[in-house]
Amino acid sequence: MEPDAGERLMLRALLDLVYPRRCVGCGQEPGPSRGHLCWDCLSQVPFVGPPFCARCGDPVEGRVDASFVCYHCSRNEPWFDQARSAARYRGVVQTVLRSFKYGQGLWLRSELVRVLAACLAVHYDAGGIDAVCAVPLYPARRRERGYNQSELLAVSLARRLRKPVVSACLARIRPTRTQTNLTAKERASNVKGAFRTRRRHRLDGRRILLIDDVMTTGATVNECARVLKEGGAGRVQVLTVARG
Repeated sequence: MEPDAGERLMLRALLDLVYPRRCVGCGQEPGPSRGHLCWDCLSQVPFVGPPFCARCGDPVEGRVDASFVCYHCSRNEPWFDQARSAARYRGVVQTVLRSFKYGQGLWLRSELVRVLAACLAVHYDAGGIDAVCAVPLYPARRRERGYNQSELLAVSLARRLRKPVVSACLARIRPTRTQTNLTAKERASNVKGAFRTRRRHRLDGRRILLIDDVMTTGATVNECARVLKEGGAGRVQVLTVARG
C-alpha cells in the first residue's frame, strides 16, 4: 500500500533530517521550497515564453505581435506537428539536466516532470493525447548509463496524465555520435535512419506525445516523428524540458 499525503510529508521531513538536501544550482539549503532548488535559483530559471515559432517552439528575441513560423520550419517542414519546451538550456536548467542525465541524479525526476506537466498544460490539450513515447537510447548506451532519462520522464508524465506509454514502439537501431558541436545539417545526417518502429498496431492512428530532455535543432525528435508517422501514428507532438 502506498503512503498517503501525510505519510509522505513525514517521510520527507525525516529524510531531510538524516540527509539534508542541497540546492542543485548553488549547493545551499533549499529552504521551504521542499524541492532541490532554492528560491534564488528557481527565480533564475529561463522559462520559454512568447514570441516563439508556432511549429517548433523556438523562441526569438524582440516583439512579435502575430503567430509566425520560423525560417527553418518554413524551408524544411518538420514531421512533428508541434514542439514545445519549458525552459532554455542554460544556467541552472543545464546544471539540473546534466546531473539528471549524466550524474545519476534520479531524485530530480519528480521536479523535472512537474516542469513538463506545467509546460504541457500551457501549450497542449491533454485530452488530445492518446499515448506517450520517449526518444530511445541505443541499447549499449542505455546499459552504460543504466537508464534512459527521457523514458523516466515519459513514464512519470504518462502516469500523471493516465495515458499509456508506447516507448516500446520506437527503437534506436544504430549508435550515433553525440550531437554536441555538430551543425544542424550534420545533426540531421547523424540521426537519419537511426530509428525504426515495432509493434505498429499500438501506433495505428494514435496521437503521440514524444518526450525528450533537450531539443536543440530538433533533428532527433524530427527523425523520431518521421518514423512514428510512417509507422502509423496519426499525430506527433513534442515536449521537452529544455530548448538549446
